[in-house]
Amino acid sequence: MWIFFFEQERKINVDGWNINYLRVGTGEHPVLLLPGAVGSIWTNFKPQVEGLDKGKFTIVAWDPPGYGKSRPPDRTFPDDFFHRDATCARNLMKCLGFTKFSLVGWSDGGITSLILAAKYPDNVRKMVSVAANAYVTPEEAATYKQYQNIDTWSQPMREPMVALYGEEYFRTMWFNWVDTLVRIAEKNNGDLCKTLLPQIQCPTLIVQGSKDVMVAAEHPIYLKDHIPGAKLEMMEKGAHNLHLRYPEEFNALVTKFLTE
Repeated sequence: MWIFFFEQERKINVDGWNINYLRVGTGEHPVLLLPGAVGSIWTNFKPQVEGLDKGKFTIVAWDPPGYGKSRPPDRTFPDDFFHRDATCARNLMKCLGFTKFSLVGWSDGGITSLILAAKYPDNVRKMVSVAANAYVTPEEAATYKQYQNIDTWSQPMREPMVALYGEEYFRTMWFNWVDTLVRIAEKNNGDLCKTLLPQIQCPTLIVQGSKDVMVAAEHPIYLKDHIPGAKLEMMEKGAHNLHLRYPEEFNALVTKFLTE
């Protein structure tokens, strides 16, 4: 019987950012887990860090710049922050000695994964993009604006973020995230990475929950139609956090795709 001990989280300087990451497993297939907006290793990927096969995979999970424990410095949101995160994620893996690896990205992390795969095709083996979108619609921007003030959030949604960041930093960070996405929605038809999708060369699995109210139903179809050879898997019971709500089903889906 194999017993895998969890490595401690470590920090490394990447592109001037104090990046916090966790590396577990001894498998020959490296996989990077990329969290969503204001997310972190443990708030966004605990069931995957714990549940994915450590014999098949070497799992690296990171806190993106300014998120989780990857600070100081604090998070900033220039219009190209997804591109910045994609380059930083690729350079993190390079620093850790991985030249070819797979991606599992959720929400904002899914967008970052799309950009990383398009810009650095030689580094990406396979990609699973979950609850992601290549552009922002005016309706989505209006929804973000509606919840820009964290006082409108439900207590179960707000409390973990306040516990992680403190109320002031979380409030400021989320406010700035919304401002940037609304600004992008008003420019260039809300394009986040539409023009990059045809450049993606790796086998790609798009995963979407049928009950996701955060990502419009048009997005996974658009991704499937514009990424060469992409597959689409709809999880009928799943909402935006499908990988946290149904981890066994999700982990099995990811494992099958990455190992086939």
